[in-house]
Amino acid sequence: MKKIVGFSFLIFIVSFSCPLRASNDKGVVYFYNWTEYVPDSLLEQFTRETGIKVIYSNYESNEILYAKMKTGSVYDLVVPSSYYIAKMRKEGMLQKIEKDVLTNFKNLDPLLLDKPFDRNNEYSVPYIWGATVIAVNYKHVSPDSIHGWSDLWAPRFRSSLLLIDDDREVFHIALRKLGYSGNTTDVRQIQQAAKELMALSPNVLLYDGDNPGNPFIEGDVDVGMIWNGSAYVASKAGAPLKVIWPKEGAIFWMDSLAIPAGAQNKEGALKLINFLLRPDVAAAVAKRIGYPTPNLAARAQLPAEIQHNPMLYPDAEALKNGEWQNDVGSATEIYEEAYERTRSGP
Repeated sequence: MKKIVGFSFLIFIVSFSCPLRASNDKGVVYFYNWTEYVPDSLLEQFTRETGIKVIYSNYESNEILYAKMKTGSVYDLVVPSSYYIAKMRKEGMLQKIEKDVLTNFKNLDPLLLDKPFDRNNEYSVPYIWGATVIAVNYKHVSPDSIHGWSDLWAPRFRSSLLLIDDDREVFHIALRKLGYSGNTTDVRQIQQAAKELMALSPNVLLYDGDNPGNPFIEGDVDVGMIWNGSAYVASKAGAPLKVIWPKEGAIFWMDSLAIPAGAQNKEGALKLINFLLRPDVAAAVAKRIGYPTPNLAARAQLPAEIQHNPMLYPDAEALKNGEWQNDVGSATEIYEEAYERTRSGP
């Protein structure tokens, strides 16, 4: 989901890829979203119902989104992940959401609102959420033998693990193993986590930051980190997977709808947000992409195999025990540099 690319390189690329728009065109909404994150048919339905045309573009990482917005984007609606919501909010890149005009905001699960990256949801509206957990091929490894992140350090997993190719996510599991927050900015704690990851490196076979479900489908790995939505999709494709909600806590993230500070059609963006919060629409999105919906009314419309699937929807204890990703400010560079060292191994 998150592929890290050099920021200066991204600025060069996106400066040549921003779409042009007619100023103050209230009949058009420019929507910038993750790849395959909304069916085209739903955007066409929105146009039929409102008369507002949607110009839809895709990105594959928060870094690309951030870089394009820094160059002066034309977008009215974007979908940053948890800690990028916090980062963009702090940098004045987002505007407050007028929740009073969102009649469908009431459909959202209260347990998934008011998170640390955006208290009171002043700048963001939950769209899709998920967790980074442990996946186990139950035909080759007993799920009962794995209880948490710390089990991944066992010698029996030498040259066999899959890790998500993302500095924050990988450091998160080591920090939680040590009893620290995955959002720490304490240099000493980050250094301790780096030592733990050096010790883990002999067990790592693959890194995957695009689709961590594929190595399980192909039979390349039996144990590792995975996004729970990817685990669900892989299991539907035939992979014999069991998800473990780690005792130290899962890594929770939220992809949220947000309006850029320079949006030219805020009214149209709010109408599109309200449309996407409709139960029938949110349910269609969840069924298409395979990730959990934060929309309670939509979840009630999903097939039982989805809405009651523990792979997608954790119980109250797992939800309480996990930690939401948040912005770490200037410590970002510390994580990136330490990750490059640990990824190369001892």
